[in-house]
Amino acid sequence: MSERVNVKKKSPAPGTKPDAATPVADAVAAAKAQAVLPSLGPLGMLRWAWSQLTSMRTALFLLLMLAVAAVPGSLFPQRPANPSIVTQYIKDHPDYGKILESLQLYDVYSSAWFSAIYILLFLSLIGCVIPRAIVHYKAMRSQPPRTPARLSRLPEYGTLVIPADAGIPASAAVTGAAGLLKKRGYRVDIRDHDGARPSLGAERGFLREVGNLVFHTALIGVLVSVAIGGLFGYSGQRILVEGDTFVNTLVGYDQFTPGTNFQSSQLQPYSVQLDKFDITFDRESKGKFGQPIDFKADVTTKETPDAPAKKDVLKVNDPLSLGGTSVYLTGNGYAPVITIRDGAGNVAMQGPVVAKLQGQNYYSSVVIKVPDAKPEQLAFAGFFLPTAFVTDQGVTFSADPELINPQLTLNSYYGDLGLGSGAPQNVFELDVQKLTPLNARNLPTKGIVLTPGASYTLPDGKGSISFDGVKRYVGVDIHHNPGQLYALIFALLAVAGLVTSLYVNRRRVWVRTGTHADGRTMVEYGLLARGEDHRLAGEAAALRTLLAAEWRLGEQGSSAAATGGDSQSAPSGTADNDRADTDAPGAGAHHASPEHPEADFIQSTAGSHEPKKDQ
Repeated sequence: MSERVNVKKKSPAPGTKPDAATPVADAVAAAKAQAVLPSLGPLGMLRWAWSQLTSMRTALFLLLMLAVAAVPGSLFPQRPANPSIVTQYIKDHPDYGKILESLQLYDVYSSAWFSAIYILLFLSLIGCVIPRAIVHYKAMRSQPPRTPARLSRLPEYGTLVIPADAGIPASAAVTGAAGLLKKRGYRVDIRDHDGARPSLGAERGFLREVGNLVFHTALIGVLVSVAIGGLFGYSGQRILVEGDTFVNTLVGYDQFTPGTNFQSSQLQPYSVQLDKFDITFDRESKGKFGQPIDFKADVTTKETPDAPAKKDVLKVNDPLSLGGTSVYLTGNGYAPVITIRDGAGNVAMQGPVVAKLQGQNYYSSVVIKVPDAKPEQLAFAGFFLPTAFVTDQGVTFSADPELINPQLTLNSYYGDLGLGSGAPQNVFELDVQKLTPLNARNLPTKGIVLTPGASYTLPDGKGSISFDGVKRYVGVDIHHNPGQLYALIFALLAVAGLVTSLYVNRRRVWVRTGTHADGRTMVEYGLLARGEDHRLAGEAAALRTLLAAEWRLGEQGSSAAATGGDSQSAPSGTADNDRADTDAPGAGAHHASPEHPEADFIQSTAGSHEPKKDQ
């Protein structure tokens, strides 16, 4: 009874036809509901994970993630570049500074999460490239695809007729076509050469995929080169005053940034001495008068301590190459030569003091810290002006970058400089909150104003300061990147591979010939592109012209030229040698085939009315 009820419920409504597929659909649905999918198991899960990782979509996603992950490195101070700035940043932001440190946002490029993305991208690219390279290698060694049964279905199709008196049989025609295609760079395979219907298949454009593989392989090379530079490279900065010498040791750097696997044994102890630094200023242009236009540093270098000295010139964008490093000229300025005596009359500090550029015409700030002064430490802060000029309002500024009227304006302080606490300090900044002022513009003692050769005695017997002269200084950057050259080579290879993959087209050509009963040789050809190829029509026209010239079909060649010669001058109709055996010519349908000699004209098309597909 229940079965009858179920059947009645499933019966079609009156006036409709019964659905014979309903029981089958129900059976399939029931089978699907009862089906149990087999478990992948550990090995299957690994294979699935590897297939997901090595997909091109995953590689592109990881590349995007790597770019996004590098953004925090420019938003937050990085400890390898300047640890003191990171320490100060954490002090200034106690609410979230420690949280950022726990997330390794102060060491972005050596963090665990950045390294994980980098390694996954590396593995993904390798997994993409190797299988594709194997498949492409097999494709290059295989024969061109078989000749399609109906060439007229190809996007570019045409026919030619060789007169009987030309004496060119079908086998000779296909051989001649093969020779022409080989000259155009095609890989050719002749089929059924001695048969009644010989044909050939030709293919070219394998460089397209080769370029694609080179591009992806070069990306892997760039990643490896960058990783080598980050692991074994280093960089540093040093300020050199005229007469100073830099030796490539750890203590010789003002600031040093090592790579992750840096070893001090990598440093070759070469030396660079700054002999003289010259600047050429613009003295002719009105709009840019006084602007520096050329920098030149005369230096003496030694590759090793025992090597002979060598004179060199260091200029902007023209680095020196020493000991596997590149030495760049990056900055310059003035360094007033100062002598400071303490309250006991002893020399507490003597030598050039680097003035930090602050404004136009080499207006520079000066900070002097004298921790060796007795009985109390001394400090000075102020400005250096190469060409001092005072306005009517009493404002002093630098009117020219040359040393025409140099002047040193300072305030003096005494007290504990805090250098014994161990906390790092910026040599160009002075914290005066815990210091007692001696000289200042708002004090009765006023500020200290010195010209070269002048001296000043500090109040309360604290000592004296003298301005002995001015020297120039330069800032140099030293870089060692063992992967830099390889990164450049791989980057150029990537560009070359990308250009090749964009401009080389993958094409296939088939030619079939046959001999008609009256002795004429009938030829048909078709072209197919793998992917988008807007120049396929031009290739078909060029191939047609070459074939006509090979078989001396002068009149047919001129006929093609008169119609444009672009393989689109006439509809193809049903001109197909295979179908000519079964299709009888109808009204308006001309067949250029051995079975239908009435088609004594050149026929070409950009396609037929029949559906096209890749044979």
